[in-house]
Amino acid sequence: MPTSASPSALSYDVSDADFETTVLDRSMDVPVLLDCWAPWCGPCKSLKPILEKLVQAYGGQFVLAKLNSDECPGVAQALQLRSIPQVFLIKGGQVLDQFTGALPEAQVRAFLDKHLAPAVSPIDALREQAATAPDAALAEALLRQALAMQPGHLDATLDLAERVIARGALDDAQALLDRVAESARNDRHASLVKRIQLARNKPAGDPAALAARIAANPKDHEARFALAALQAYEGDFNAAFDTLLDVVLRDKGEWREKARAQLVEWFDVCGDSEAVSRGRRYLGMYLN
Repeated sequence: MPTSASPSALSYDVSDADFETTVLDRSMDVPVLLDCWAPWCGPCKSLKPILEKLVQAYGGQFVLAKLNSDECPGVAQALQLRSIPQVFLIKGGQVLDQFTGALPEAQVRAFLDKHLAPAVSPIDALREQAATAPDAALAEALLRQALAMQPGHLDATLDLAERVIARGALDDAQALLDRVAESARNDRHASLVKRIQLARNKPAGDPAALAARIAANPKDHEARFALAALQAYEGDFNAAFDTLLDVVLRDKGEWREKARAQLVEWFDVCGDSEAVSRGRRYLGMYLN
């Protein structure tokens, strides 16, 4: 006789009597893969070890409920079984998807991956915690913990370098970036290098005086460029973008193209995705 499912079991037998509890109710908490089989079914015997292997490999992303259709005529009738093995993925008490026949492992994985969130690695979990940490110091500590677990992890290194740049420790940030192997360096790495270069070179000019020049002459694009450079240096990319977007809006010639090129370069440097998205949107509007 089938045994009742333990609350922590990844793989278990079910019956007509406990189907509601062990399959439908449990699917409210975790997806349930229901394998409908029979002792006389050859393909069922081929599929069973694949499913039992995968439920362990996926580490709790779903559970496997095994239903002997010969012993469970009530559920078999409710599911309108016509051929076995038939496998149902049940979530929230509803059938999400199904397949029939003894599929090879790769196809079963593809079936599962369509519906299950990928497992989060310990490194990625720490990165996610750092991204939502209430203060910068804690975020850095979490990222350093991730790098202690896996030294040289590219994304964790770049996350940490970005945090270090934000607090002005440019030499430390550069040291982090220098440790990344040349073959692993990507666009984000290049963007952070440019951000350090930008932060090291303070442009000349007085913001108040430049703003006064612009107020007196809205077409003083030289003053706008100088003010935008100071704003970008201070990390106020929203203001820098707005200053150069005004040039794009007001000029139809050489200044407009220079402003467009500078904006595109700064979009790659800015670490604020919302500011970049807004800047790109307005640049597209003003150019069209």
